[in-house]
Amino acid sequence: MLQYDFENSLGYWVIATAHALGRALNEELAAQGITLRQWEVLAVLSLHGEQSQTELADRMKIEAPTLVGVLDRMERDGWIQRVSDSSDRRRKLIHPTERVEPVWNKMVECALRVRTRATKGLSGPELEVVRGLLERVRDNLSLPKEAVLPICEPAPAATVKEC
Repeated sequence: MLQYDFENSLGYWVIATAHALGRALNEELAAQGITLRQWEVLAVLSLHGEQSQTELADRMKIEAPTLVGVLDRMERDGWIQRVSDSSDRRRKLIHPTERVEPVWNKMVECALRVRTRATKGLSGPELEVVRGLLERVRDNLSLPKEAVLPICEPAPAATVKEC
C-alpha cells in the first residue's frame, strides 16, 4: 500500500533520532518540573542572545501565539523579562533573568545526561564524523533549491554514491 524506502532515508534517520533525543530530554526535564519548550526558549537565548518574540518563535519553528503562553509562564516565574527595544518600542526583546540561572544549571545537567546516553559507545573521532556530516547536510539544505543536483537513486546504506 504505502511504500517508501525508510531503510535508506536520511530524513527518516535524522528525524527519528531527533525525536528520540527530544523524548529523552523531555523525560529528564519533566522530572525537574521543567518543560521542553522552556528549555528551547532558554537554549535559543543562550545560543543567539536577546531575541524578539517573533525571532524566538522563528528559531524555535513554532507559531508566535504558541510561544506567548510559554513566555507568559516564564515571565510570571521570573525566568525572563520582556523589555522594549530601544530602537522600536513596539518590539519586545526577551532575555533571561538572574533568577533563572539555577534552573538553567539543572537544564544543562539534564542535557548532559541525555548526551551521555546518546553517545554511549561512540569515540571522539566518531562523534566528529557525525558532527561534520550533519553540518554538511545542513549546509546543503541551506542552498537555494536551484543549486541542488538532480534526484538520483538512493545508494545502499553501506556505499557512497554520487549522481
